Amino acid sequence: MSENGEDLGAPVSYLVLKEGIPVYDRSGDSVGTVEHVLADERQDVFHGLLLKTAAGHRFAGGDQVDGLFERGVIVSEPAARLAEPSADAPAGLAENRATALRKAWDWLIQPK
Repeated sequence: MSENGEDLGAPVSYLVLKEGIPVYDRSGDSVGTVEHVLADERQDVFHGLLLKTAAGHRFAGGDQVDGLFERGVIVSEPAARLAEPSADAPAGLAENRATALRKAWDWLIQPK
């Protein structure tokens, strides 16, 4: 159950997380929805989530995801504190976070 009292269901793997699922921060405030799961399924590595928020797309790295559930996701930061996907990651980011931000950007700009 989230802080706002919503029943998020049972924990799930990133492999079965559905797009469009609501995302909440630790306080229970709405962050947005899941747009895309960024992972390397062959190596079983979860990079993070591309989120659709009121302020545009944001990226929650795997270390910022507190829980994946059937009907919702909990992240450690509010939307305003999550990174914007970019081809050029800000200086000072860990290499894996910078790589994941670039992957999020690449996914966003690909033709659909």
